[in-house]
Amino acid sequence: MEKTFADLGLAPELLQAIQAQGFEQPSPIQAEAIPVALTGRDVVGQSQTGSGKTLAFGLPAIQLVDPTDRRAQALVLCPTRELAQQVCAELHKVVSFKEGLRATPVYGGASYDRQIRALQAGSQIIVGTPGRILDFVDRGTLRLDALKVLVFDEADEMLDMGFAEDIEKLMESLPEKRQTIFFSATFDPRIRRLIDRYTHEAATITIEQKALTVPTIEQRYYEVQGRSKTEVLCRVLDIEDPRLSIVFANTKKAVDDVTDALVGRGYAADRLHGDLNQMMRERVMRNFRNGTIEVLIATDVAARGLDVNDVDLIVNYELPYDTEDYVHRIGRTGRAGRKGTAVSLVAGREIYLMQRIQRFTNAKVERTKVPSQEEVETKLVDQTFELLKATLESGEYSKHEHTIQRLLDAGFQITDVASALLDLWIKEGAREGEEIHEDRAPVKKDRPQKDFVPRERAAEGTGAPQGEGGEGRSTRPAGPRPPAAGMKRLFINIGGMDHARPGDIAGIIYNTCQIPAGSIGSIDVLPKCSFVEVPDELAPAVLTSIEGATFRGRDVRMDHADREGGGGAANWAPRPPRRDFDGPPRDREGGGGYGGKPRFGGGGYGGKPGGGGYKGGGGGFKKPYGPRRDEGGGGGYGGGKRFGGGGGGFKPRRWDNGDS
Repeated sequence: MEKTFADLGLAPELLQAIQAQGFEQPSPIQAEAIPVALTGRDVVGQSQTGSGKTLAFGLPAIQLVDPTDRRAQALVLCPTRELAQQVCAELHKVVSFKEGLRATPVYGGASYDRQIRALQAGSQIIVGTPGRILDFVDRGTLRLDALKVLVFDEADEMLDMGFAEDIEKLMESLPEKRQTIFFSATFDPRIRRLIDRYTHEAATITIEQKALTVPTIEQRYYEVQGRSKTEVLCRVLDIEDPRLSIVFANTKKAVDDVTDALVGRGYAADRLHGDLNQMMRERVMRNFRNGTIEVLIATDVAARGLDVNDVDLIVNYELPYDTEDYVHRIGRTGRAGRKGTAVSLVAGREIYLMQRIQRFTNAKVERTKVPSQEEVETKLVDQTFELLKATLESGEYSKHEHTIQRLLDAGFQITDVASALLDLWIKEGAREGEEIHEDRAPVKKDRPQKDFVPRERAAEGTGAPQGEGGEGRSTRPAGPRPPAAGMKRLFINIGGMDHARPGDIAGIIYNTCQIPAGSIGSIDVLPKCSFVEVPDELAPAVLTSIEGATFRGRDVRMDHADREGGGGAANWAPRPPRRDFDGPPRDREGGGGYGGKPRFGGGGYGGKPGGGGYKGGGGGFKKPYGPRRDEGGGGGYGGGKRFGGGGGGFKPRRWDNGDS
């Protein structure tokens, strides 16, 4: 028998608030978490984005707060200002039914004065970001000595954004006796350590699913060339014809480029990234909610803070580097039981990221053929037909019998008149497409791919992604890749051996250098170091501000990745291949002599000192058999007689006597 809200132990005024919002039954996470949280026990909950986590922790917190005490009694920590606004708005719908209770949002990018006045007036529930909350605590504006309930909403995202130190400092000002609630879509070892440290005998609630993604979301991807992505994106928007859609990119520059391209093609589109001030962000979101903007292009900073339930389509213009971000991106659609579509544009080596995502989410993402121009035109004709049919059936249109009769009197057939009108109408609404490589490519069978088969959930490893057949394969070519246009690639001396993740590196830079959110581009984590892209104009400030920063006790050092001899990054090279004991040695190149097979080495081969020869000191050559004959000072040449020759050996011509 399914539970109702009345079965969860909620107060009458809260049940009235729920009924006013039209909720009939609690979601699975609400049904499991609310009764436990009402007892005052610590709770750790894992459920997907859009599953009702806000009310799962909000209703118990509201019920446990004393409305006669004006001090802060409940604190909800969120990773982004958008999520803080969304959570506070949801709580306001319930708080209004409990007299004397107030909830206040506190986040960066907004006026200090307004938030300070709200706190001084007295507010029992505080919802905000760790940075601004800690700022008010340090100023003495916010006192948390009466705190009863502490909530971490999307705790994993807070750590990814570098709030670990702020959280640690904030916890020092909180009373030991309190209830702590953790909610997140995903958990990893860092979150587990945080839970172990700040909770006591917590009840763990996990909503079991065969996959981390919502079943109502249709997922598919297109393999395209990088330069074809914008045209394919337009075709997807035309084919799907969504009411509202969100396009995700990894950098603010990519967001700007995609937005400009879509606006130039006639789409109602706008951008959302870290360079926008709070007033601009609110304007963009207001226009998106009311449908003035139909396509929103955003970075991941907006992935967890968008309070819009009618998003029909999510497009990953660029796949995220972190597989968890994929879950949160596509969680913006298919909410509250609605159907949604998530499309990814995969170019080149991004196919390995897609394979990682499928393993992580334990869900198959269908590979689909890129829509052709003919399919787009057919879709437009079908839409025009349905609209015309509905207009004729409704009878709500102006009649133009006189004009039609004039055309008939001029000798035109009625079918020709109708065809001409439809042609003009379709051309008026059609977008001028462009031919892409995928259109010119010859028709051939798709290359065989091993179908992904969802498996039983197991602990995810941290190794390199597995290719087909289970063999490990790198997701990018060896060595630092060239930076994107307008970006500067920087070297940082922490990497995989330091257990650093892209989110850790981004957090260090954001917290230390105070650069705008969304400024950081791609981050490549190697075993001993990493490479990070920042805008050209911010690179000097980042290099200056990072001095003195530490990561897990290690001093952080950054430098230009392309500076010769600087930072150790410019001279980066793959480790030389080792000799295989069951086969011939591999080629090695350096700065010395030549012997036998193409083998070069500066300082001799085989570990013996020399100036570049093969198994010789000073550059000579040692025969693998027979007596040793070392001649020359700088190198030796293998094959027949071996000769030195100052800086390098020479192979004598056949008529030389070999004595010179």
